Parts: sequence; C-alpha cells; structure tokens
Amino acid sequence: MAKDIQDTADDTSSAAVEAPDLESSAAGAPKHGFFVRLYTGTGAFEVIGRRKMWYAISGLIVLACIVSIAVKGFTFGIDFEGGTKISLPTAGQNGVITTQQVEDVYSKSLGHGPESVVVVGNGPSATLQIRSEKLSNEESAKLGSALFEALQPTGSDGKPSEQSISQSDVSETWGDQITKKALIALGVFLVLAAIYITFRYERYMALSALLTLVFDLVVTAGVYSIVGFEVTPATVIGLLTILGFSLYDTVIVFDKVEENTHAFEHTTRRTFAEQANLAVNQTFMRSINTSLISVLPILALIVVAVWLLGVGTLMDLALVQLVGVIVGTYSSIFFATPLLVSLRERTDLVRTHTRRVLNRRKPAASAGDVVTGGAVDLEKAADAVPAEATVGGTPTVGNKPSPGARPSRPTGKRSTRGR
Repeated sequence: MAKDIQDTADDTSSAAVEAPDLESSAAGAPKHGFFVRLYTGTGAFEVIGRRKMWYAISGLIVLACIVSIAVKGFTFGIDFEGGTKISLPTAGQNGVITTQQVEDVYSKSLGHGPESVVVVGNGPSATLQIRSEKLSNEESAKLGSALFEALQPTGSDGKPSEQSISQSDVSETWGDQITKKALIALGVFLVLAAIYITFRYERYMALSALLTLVFDLVVTAGVYSIVGFEVTPATVIGLLTILGFSLYDTVIVFDKVEENTHAFEHTTRRTFAEQANLAVNQTFMRSINTSLISVLPILALIVVAVWLLGVGTLMDLALVQLVGVIVGTYSSIFFATPLLVSLRERTDLVRTHTRRVLNRRKPAASAGDVVTGGAVDLEKAADAVPAEATVGGTPTVGNKPSPGARPSRPTGKRSTRGR
C-alpha cells in the first residue's frame, strides 16, 4: 500500500515536470501552410468561433437581396409574362443582319421598339430573336412584311424567303399557369426536404438545415434580381437542382458534426462548439471538391450555350446552377453549422457541458465567469484562461486542444486494481 502511494506521488511529480515540456513543444511546433491545414482538416481554421462575423456578412447579403427584389423585382421571360416572339436568320441577301437593323425596322413599322433583340447561336445557323408585347394578327403580318422587304433574310437555299421569318405567341394565361406550377414545384420540394431532415436529424439540425435552404433561395433569387438575369422555366428547374445540392452539402457537414458530438456530454476534452468547428474543418476539402466537380460541367455548359448555341435554355439553366452552387457551398459551411451551434448553446445540456470543460481548463474560474445571462460567454472565458495550458497532459492552444491533438489518460492517477 505504501508502495502504491509512493508510485502515485512519483507520477504526479513527473506530470508536473513534463507539462512545461509539452507546452514548449506545442509552442515550438512547426506551423503548416494554408493548404496543408486545409487538406488535413485538423481544426486550425476558426469558423464557429467567428460566427458573429459570418452572421453579419450573411445578414448584409440577405438584406441587399430582399431590397433588390422589393424595389427592382425580376426580369421575367416570355413564358411567364406572355408576348410575341419572332425569329429570323442572321443571313440576309445584303449581308449579315444586325440587331440594330431589326430594331430600326420594328420601330418604323409599329411606332415603338421591341422589348429585346438577341442573337442565338453562331455561324450560318445563327438566328435573331425578337421579343415584344403581345401583337395582334394585323401587327404581326405588318411586321413580318416589313422585316422581309427591308432585310431580305435568306432560307436554307440561300435565297430570300418570307417563310424564314417565324412568329409565336404566348398568352398571359399560359404565363400564369407556368408561374403557379413553378411555385407548386418549389413548395413540394421544400416540404419533402423538411420531412426528410426532420426524420433524419434532431430538431435543431432540421431547423438549421431548413433555414439554410431559405437562405439559399433568397440569395439566389436576389442575385438574379440584382444582376437582371432573365427568369425562365429553365431557371426554376435549375433552382430546384441547386437547392438539392445545398441540402446535400449541408447533410455532409451535419453528418460529421453528429459523429463528433456523439455522447459529447460524457467528455470534457472539447466543447460542443469546438467539436462542431472540428467537423467543419474535416469536411472543408470534401465540400470544396464537390463544388469544383459541380462547377466544371456548369462552366462547360455556359461555354457551349454562349459560343455554340447562343443565349437560350442552356444558358438559363447553367446560370442559376452556377450561382446556386456558390451560394450553397458558402451557406453549408458559414451559415448552417454556426446556426446549429447557436441553437444548441441555448440548451441546458450544452451550457452545462461547456461550463464543465472551461472549468476544467481553468479550475479557478467560477460559474458566474462562464455563464452570463443564461448563455455561454466563451469569449470572456477564453480571456480568463492562459493562451497555452495542458489538459490531461495534452498541450492546448488558445484554451482548447491543439488541432489534431489526441486524447490521453490524465496523469497523477494510477489504478491499484489487481494488486
């Protein structure tokens, strides 16, 4: 028995001697570069700890988008607003037909200009598309004759042909039907997504994921309003696609958060926020790689749409996907997980656990120094703890375990079981 007591005393003395060495080794450890830390995902990037900054940035983005939607609105395509679309080849008897020539003929014929004139495609197969308000049969016939007489567009045989000019009308009723179906499709998606994440995760993760989807929807719509991109049925299809991508990216991060925080209340190594921050770091590369793999074919689609086929359905689909992938990647890292931590830190379980972790790192800290107004005051607790300390013989930096540190058995205690 006396020997056991002596061994325990020796262990305690040895731990006291080794602690400074561990601290100095942690302080003198080589600092890896940005890409090394990003690839290894050891928790070196502080995301959760700076969530107030990310909230401010996200809030400003959402505010700008809402103001633009309310003031400027959207540029809806002909399928939503209705109107008349006229197409004719760019090849004419007297050379290439330009958009300015078409606008001049339109204005002289009807007394007012068209809504837009764009070139679709490249080379001999390129066409000019005129979009205007709904024209009557008389106005359509008058405009068609004026375009043919002034520009002499040629057919496939290279000869002037009035049949090369085509017209199509989209009624406002059809536009209303398209709008309703688009809203129904969006609502069905959001309901199904809500059902899935509600059954898949606990309520705080489900709420965070749903709010993230709303964030992505508002920001993507706001970007279209600010830039003035035309909203078409293809835009709605692309929007549903990128909302699915955003949910997928959020699920990846939440899976890792769930894994890291499993039974977290039984340990005092890291707080819930620190475990969540580690999870974000560990999924950084996966999120980046997923986004890059998604962006590359979208960029290829944009190139094909612009250089080969011109502005059209492919361009509308690619634009919304490009915007959505960027927004979805940002929100899954800098909005969804910080929001989850903020919600969880309002629960008694996380507050109590955080207090235990911080009290273990600084035994002299009182409960009043850690909990302020019912919420965990991590910044105040961090200021009260030395920049470098040891937890269970493991070096810590900035009052928490150093990135990549492994758990170790507390020193100064030796089991006498079996003796």
